[in-house]
Amino acid sequence: MRVNGAAAAAWRMPMIFDWTNPYRTIRTPLFARNIVSTSHPLAAQAGIRMLLAGGNAVDAALAAAAMLTVVEPVNNGLGSDAFAILWDGKQLHGLNASGPSPAAWTPEYFRRRHGEEGNGFVKIPERGWDTVTVPGAVAAWGALHGRFGSLPLGDILAPALEAAERGSAVPPVVAAKWAAAAPLLKGYPGWAQTFLPNGRAPAVGEKFVFPGAARLLRALAQNGVREFYEGRVAGSIAAWAKETGGSLALEDLRAFRPEWVQPLSLEYHGYELHEIPPNSQGISALIALGLLRHFDLPSLGPDSPQSQHLQIEAMKLAFADIWRHLGDPRSMRVTAEQMLDPAYLAGRARLIDPRKASFHGPGAFPSGGTVYLAAADEKGLMVSYIQSNYMDFGSGVVVPEYGISLQNRGSAFSADPASANAPGPGKRPCHTIIPAFLTEKGRPRMSFGVMGADVQPQGHVQTVVRMIDYRQQPQAACDAPRFKVNRDFSVNLESRADPALKAALEGMGHTIRLDDVYHGESGAGQFIWRLSENPEQGYVAASDTRRDGCACGF
Repeated sequence: MRVNGAAAAAWRMPMIFDWTNPYRTIRTPLFARNIVSTSHPLAAQAGIRMLLAGGNAVDAALAAAAMLTVVEPVNNGLGSDAFAILWDGKQLHGLNASGPSPAAWTPEYFRRRHGEEGNGFVKIPERGWDTVTVPGAVAAWGALHGRFGSLPLGDILAPALEAAERGSAVPPVVAAKWAAAAPLLKGYPGWAQTFLPNGRAPAVGEKFVFPGAARLLRALAQNGVREFYEGRVAGSIAAWAKETGGSLALEDLRAFRPEWVQPLSLEYHGYELHEIPPNSQGISALIALGLLRHFDLPSLGPDSPQSQHLQIEAMKLAFADIWRHLGDPRSMRVTAEQMLDPAYLAGRARLIDPRKASFHGPGAFPSGGTVYLAAADEKGLMVSYIQSNYMDFGSGVVVPEYGISLQNRGSAFSADPASANAPGPGKRPCHTIIPAFLTEKGRPRMSFGVMGADVQPQGHVQTVVRMIDYRQQPQAACDAPRFKVNRDFSVNLESRADPALKAALEGMGHTIRLDDVYHGESGAGQFIWRLSENPEQGYVAASDTRRDGCACGF
């Protein structure tokens, strides 16, 4: 199972995809010089409008991101967090726009408000104000626009503003998730009056008008993004928190700035995968690929039990580490460099048995509801961007004056006060949303991402393996059945996968659960692959059939 020298040399050859697609699909790859790929057609079109107006890929990504808060409010909103990786034509830039917790949050705060679970563990709620950290997405828009945008912010926000004022028809996947969330969230402050028009969730094809979001988008266009953190909008958020039992204060909002970061990277078979560093869980995809490069995956079939087993085992080992060690980097006792050390990964790879499932804890070190979009233009600028409310509609708390649905990222804090991911004042929780970027010998190849909580790094690994090791073209790699390793190390498998795969994995000792909802637990991705070193030759894009979206281009 170990890689030999000849195989390693073959992986450095130019990529030649197999352009067939053996999987059920309703889409074909899109070829164009300018592309926007998102989970909603109106968002992709909003981005294309910017490119047609002479804007660049950043303008397109921001227009798409703003539109997604209006037309896909289940998965993201104006109170989301965000991350981005961007190729500016010469180098990569990473942006961490995940917000910190309110200054009031300590383990004692949660113990007093919610009690204990035993063994000194505090209770961390799943919804409500005590899951709301400072929203970062609007600040991400400002940071990206200020550094790389070319069109006025008002022009970029105009398509979303129009959709919010005039309304838009709700598509099938969004409608299904909206209806499922309604009984869970209708009692939270501001949610029902914002998201239950006529007292119920909108049906498929029914128009949803979003006046609060229009009011906010107009304020941002006129006054800039700091209006959200320092102006009238910030005052409305803080006042609503005070009125309805939240601890998010005006000072928390005023203090927030997104952070430009250097992406982490790992070489895999001639390519380099880049992820946002902690507090993002993107490092888990790097760990898994760092383990898998010790095995000869290309000698195995892409859908074979042996290949799927090795990928599952690699993800289990990666998760064992990050679920123990990941958090705000200021609180982590282990560095990202230690977790990606080649000698450490080689030792962890030796724990993988190619024939049976194993269960290993974290390694020992020396002491010391989401939307994703990608955009690319003919000048070579490529954007990988993700924003999320976490669980569907996030915390359930909405600031009604501006339609701000606040994310529930604070629910990702650990209940263990000794954990690096324990709650604390001004602290970022461990984050599931992760944009990704692939380069080849330092040259840009692909901006991509797969939304869906813990499935995101797993989707990164599975699609990268399919494209690089098995030469599957992006749409085929996207359409292929996926697995998902759960927190209890059981495995969800899409029910459309070959039944023999389930039987074989169970025979190896895996606990397999079938996921019968195609757009449920298996995530959804967007991919833009650069066809050559010359960006004018264009790109090929894929958009996941598990969502309502598409790729648009010209």
